[in-house]
Amino acid sequence: MSAQGVMVMGMPVNRLAVPLLVLLILAMMILPLPTFMLDVLFTLNIALAMIVMLVSLNARRPLDFSVFPTVLLLTTLLRLALNVASTRIILMQGHTGPEAAGKVIESFGNFLVGGNYVVGFVVFLILVIINFVVITKGAGRIAEVAARFTLDSMPGKQLAVDADLNAGFINEAEARTRRHEIGRESDFYGAMDGASKFVRGDAIAGIIILLVNLIGGVLVGLFQHDLGLTEALGRYALLTVGDGLVTQIPALIISTAAGIVVSRASSEQDLSREFSTQVFGRPQTLYVAAAVLGALGLIPGTPHLAFLTIAAVLGGLGIWMMRRQHGVIDVEPLELIDEDIAPADVTWDDIPPVDVLALEVGYRLIPLVDRNQGGGALTRITEARRRFATDMGLVVPLIRVRDNLDLKPNSYRITLKGVDVAHGELPSGQVLAVDMGEVLGQLDGPPGEDPLTGLAGVWIDAGRVEEAELRGFVVLESAELIARQVEAVFRQHAPELLGRSEVQQLLDTLARSHPGLVEDVTPRHLPLTSVQAVLQQLIAENVSIRDTRTLFETLAARAPKSQAIDDLVETVRAALGRSIVDRLFEGSNTLQVIGL
Repeated sequence: MSAQGVMVMGMPVNRLAVPLLVLLILAMMILPLPTFMLDVLFTLNIALAMIVMLVSLNARRPLDFSVFPTVLLLTTLLRLALNVASTRIILMQGHTGPEAAGKVIESFGNFLVGGNYVVGFVVFLILVIINFVVITKGAGRIAEVAARFTLDSMPGKQLAVDADLNAGFINEAEARTRRHEIGRESDFYGAMDGASKFVRGDAIAGIIILLVNLIGGVLVGLFQHDLGLTEALGRYALLTVGDGLVTQIPALIISTAAGIVVSRASSEQDLSREFSTQVFGRPQTLYVAAAVLGALGLIPGTPHLAFLTIAAVLGGLGIWMMRRQHGVIDVEPLELIDEDIAPADVTWDDIPPVDVLALEVGYRLIPLVDRNQGGGALTRITEARRRFATDMGLVVPLIRVRDNLDLKPNSYRITLKGVDVAHGELPSGQVLAVDMGEVLGQLDGPPGEDPLTGLAGVWIDAGRVEEAELRGFVVLESAELIARQVEAVFRQHAPELLGRSEVQQLLDTLARSHPGLVEDVTPRHLPLTSVQAVLQQLIAENVSIRDTRTLFETLAARAPKSQAIDDLVETVRAALGRSIVDRLFEGSNTLQVIGL
C-alpha cells in the first residue's frame, strides 16, 4: 500500500510527515534525549544532507527542486535542535567520559581528528570558514542577482508566452503551464535569497555553540565535578569538537547543494552528464593537460608516478573521445538480414495536417519572428489578432510561423489552408513611409504600399525615419508590415476562417451566460451548418458578429418561421443596424458620404 493510501487520523501519512518533523524538532529543543536517540538523529541529519545533495545534482533545472528553500530551513532547524540537545548532554554528562554524548560524537571526536581536540578545533574553524565565507556567500549572491533579474524579466517572459500562444507555437494548456512556471521561478529565487541567510546564521550559531560547550563544560567540570583544568579541558573539548564536526559537515553538504541549485541553468540533462560532456568533451584540452602533467612529471624531485599516471589517463581519455567523435570506436559488426527489415506501411498519421493559417519567412526575416532574437512581429500579430476579434467578434485560428528556405531571403508569404493568399518582400535596412494624405513634400525612393489600407508609400533607409515623420509620413517597420499583412488576410478571408469548430466555441461561450438562448436556436430549429452559413455571410458583408446576444435572439425568433439563409441574414442584419451604422461614424457625430 502506498503512503498516499495509508490514513492516520483521517489524513494521508505523506501530509503528516512535515508537521511531525517540525514537532520533533521543537521537542528536541525542550525535552532531554537519550544518547541512543541522539545517535539516530545525528545519523538522520547526515543522511538528509546526502539526499539533498544527490537530488540537487540530478535536478535538470532549479524548479525541479522548488521545495529546496523550505528544506533548507527545516535542515537548519534540525541541526540547531541537535546542537541544543547535544549541548544539554555534554554539560550534564560530559564528565563521565567521551562516550557520554553518544557514539556518533565520540567517533567524530576520536577517529576523524585522532583524539586531538586542537586539531579538531582547527578543522572545525576551517569548515565554518569554507561554509560561511566561500559557499554560502557565493550562493547567496547568486540567488540575490537571480531573483532580481528573474523579477525584471517576468513581463518579457509573459509577453513571449502570449506571443507563442497567438502564433500557434503552443496551446492554451501549455501557455498556462509556462505562466505558472514563470511565477514559480520568481518565487523560488526570492525564497532562496532569503533562505541563504539561514545557512549564514547557522554557521555563526555553530561557532557560538562551540564556545558555549567548551567554556561551559570546563566550568562545570571544575566547579561541579572537581576535575582538574587539564582533565576538564580534555574531556569537554573532545566532545565539543566532535559535536561541532558532526553538525558542520552536513551543513557544508547542504550549503554546497544550495550553491549547485541556484547556479544551475535549466537543461535537458543532469549535472553529471553535462559536466562530462562539456569538460571532457574536447579531446584537445585533454591532450594539452596530459602534456603539461607529463612535463611536470619529468622534473627532478616531483612525484613522477602520480604525474605520469594521471597524464597517461588524460591522454588515453582524449584518444578515446577523439575516436568516439569520429565514429571509429571498435565494435563488432552486426549481421543484418534483409527479411528482418520490413518497410513501414504508410498510415493516415503520416500525412501532416494542413494549417488553417501559416506565416512563412525567408532566412533573413527569421529574427523578426524569433522571440530569442528580439523579434517584434509576433507581438504585433497578437495585437492584430486581438484587434480583429474586438472589431468583428471572430477569434481567428492560431497562426503557425515557420521559416521556408525556398523563399527569397527577404520574402514572406501567408498561406490559408496551404494555399498562398498573400506575399511580400521587405528590403534590408529599409522602412515604408506611408502617405496618409497630410504630408509636406515628397520623399525619394522605390514605391511601396501599405498591405492593410492600400495607401501608397515609399521605401526609405532606416536612417531617414525622423525626416519622414517630420514631413507627415507614417513610418512602418518590417515587423509592423508583416503584422498588417496578416491582419489584411484576416479581413479579406474572414468567412473562410470561421469553421465549424470556431462556431462551436462561440456557442459554448454564449451558452455559459445564456444557455437557454443557444438551445432555442440550435439544434432545436437550425443545424450547426446553417448557423455557420449565417455568420459567414454576415462577416462577408463586413458585419460584426460581436453582439452575439442580439444575433441569436433574432435567430431564435425568426428560425421557427423561416430557415432560408438569405432571409435569416436579412433579419439579423436589420437587428444589428445600430451597431453597423455606429462603426461608420468613427468616433464623430458626422457620417462621411460621397455624392455621385
